[in-house]
Amino acid sequence: MGAGTFPATSAELSRLLTAVRRGRVVTVTGRLRGPRSLLVREIGERLASNFYDGVAVVTLDHRFGVRDLTAALGCVPGMPFLPYGTVNAASWLAERDMLLVLDGCDHLASETLAWLRELLGAAPGLRILAAGRHPLGMPQERVHPL
Repeated sequence: MGAGTFPATSAELSRLLTAVRRGRVVTVTGRLRGPRSLLVREIGERLASNFYDGVAVVTLDHRFGVRDLTAALGCVPGMPFLPYGTVNAASWLAERDMLLVLDGCDHLASETLAWLRELLGAAPGLRILAAGRHPLGMPQERVHPL
């Protein structure tokens, strides 16, 4: 793939946009981080207006625990105030209609994955779009290999 080449055909992009709108968890997998990142960020940009509370993109570049993830969410530009503490953050997120883009999901700690699973059960308006080498292993997850 050359510089400036988009990692998905227009048909693939259309399928992914639909999958994210309709599903709860979509993970883009593949060996190379660059194409995965480019694709999930593009999808997030295109779908921002579909979610009342917008899109929050979190780049995971080291091992992320629950506190790390909630702290990163609190620093997302344009994101409304996120209460401090994981219990408060979960309650706050449970009331949102938003897309959470996790770029580099291979860095999520197991307790963070468990927290996200619980959060999905409590937050009907939350959608997760992840990029990583491997799927998240969430119920009803749709996987798109690059």
